[in-house]
Amino acid sequence: MAPPIKSGPRFDNMINVPKVRVIDDEGENLGVMFTREAIEQANEKGLNLVEVSPNADPPVCKYLDVGKYRYEAQKKANLARKSQKTQDIKEVKMRPNIDTHDYDVKMRNVTKFIENGDKVKITLRFRGREMAHQHLGMDLLKKVQDDVAEVAKVEAFPRLEGRQMLMVLSPK
Repeated sequence: MAPPIKSGPRFDNMINVPKVRVIDDEGENLGVMFTREAIEQANEKGLNLVEVSPNADPPVCKYLDVGKYRYEAQKKANLARKSQKTQDIKEVKMRPNIDTHDYDVKMRNVTKFIENGDKVKITLRFRGREMAHQHLGMDLLKKVQDDVAEVAKVEAFPRLEGRQMLMVLSPK
């Protein structure tokens, strides 16, 4: 039965190449040496021989403490994941016969959302006989598109779904 495959860098007896380029614990380049000899030197210092660049020719190995190296790599990965910005979809609802002040307030929200890096879904709801005047809704969405042209691009052009007309904007 084969041993279980470990995740992370190869170290000590897992390194299966005859020669490696070795860097000691102070960062000094010790040059190319046999893997067995490098492992023995690392053990004398109480450290492991860890493969840091397996694709190089010959692979680059360092004298490190494997547990500490894995811990540092895990911490770095967690920090990268934490600082990553997720993109939300914010929704702004309007009506085809919206008043100018209401429109201005909605547009301020749209620009604020886009500057924060979020996508904005603009929903235009038609009620009753407004369905007969869909061109008014299309004109309104065209106006929205023109007003945010310098900060956003249209990701999904206006389309009618039942009694709603939808458009999605995303930051440039």
